[in-house]
Amino acid sequence: MKAKAVVFKSKNEVSFESVDCPEPESDRVVVDVSHSWISNGTEGSYLRGERIDGDTPWRPGDPTPFPIVAGYQKVGIVDWVGPDVVDLKKGDSVFVSVSSISGMFEPRGGHVSPSVSSRGAVLKLPPGLDPVAYSGLVLAQVGFNCGDRPRFQPGDAAVVVGDGLVGQWAGQMLAAGGAEVVMVGRHEDRLGYFKKGETLLDKEGAWMETVRERFSDGVQVGVDTVGSLGVMGKLDSVMKRFGHLVSAGFYGTDDCLALQPPRYKELSIDLVSGATPERLVQTMKLVSEGVLETLPLITHRFPAEKAAEAWRLIESKSEPVLGVVLDWM
Repeated sequence: MKAKAVVFKSKNEVSFESVDCPEPESDRVVVDVSHSWISNGTEGSYLRGERIDGDTPWRPGDPTPFPIVAGYQKVGIVDWVGPDVVDLKKGDSVFVSVSSISGMFEPRGGHVSPSVSSRGAVLKLPPGLDPVAYSGLVLAQVGFNCGDRPRFQPGDAAVVVGDGLVGQWAGQMLAAGGAEVVMVGRHEDRLGYFKKGETLLDKEGAWMETVRERFSDGVQVGVDTVGSLGVMGKLDSVMKRFGHLVSAGFYGTDDCLALQPPRYKELSIDLVSGATPERLVQTMKLVSEGVLETLPLITHRFPAEKAAEAWRLIESKSEPVLGVVLDWM
């Protein structure tokens, strides 16, 4: 069947065009997409040719990952369900992760409508909120994971480095658990969106002394959402004994972490990545309850056919940008 999709044709080349999708089988769900949320970091690294699959960085000798339909999160209305799907029906409002695509470097993608997906990639949305609130659910789930995995008690100190979307949701989740959160970032506009704790604007990477003064007993939870071994080392330096480090960034080919320094303090380390059905359901519940806030983080919306314009903004940073949603209807 035919669909429209946002296609990365080659490095830094974005197109909106017709694509082929497999004909839906008996266990598939077809959805007319209303909104899809761009993952600035992950999709941007694909667009620049820096990764070829999930957390796999591109290395010399690897194939170039083009053309590809990037993305992995959207919402819409069910248009058709196969006879093996018994718990969804035409007209249901749903979230969808990846969908099947033909003729691309990867046989799946996110920014496509209508979408053909397995039943496991589809979640029925709860009533109440504007469905666009759930269109970034996979990315919000990464932030949820950052705040759910570490061991901490109410009142413990937590530092989140990175003021992007994952950092925002990680900070919200840690604050919901009672942590005293400081978000460190380089963008004053983005830091302004974090309302659940303190913020620290630091463009020079010298924030550690301020954190030590703020938390004299040390930090229990340190989260790197930037994807920098240097940040992991700086977090290590402010952690208390038996603290918890969380790595949620993409490190590319510079990915060899020295384990001896965190061993001195017997730190635990979590490497968060991807999504699970269970975490998506938990995240959806927290969004519906207002524990994780998504709508306030949307700074720009573009018609899907103007995705190239959206990406020029994201990559050029010609104006402050955080959450970017594509409108399909």
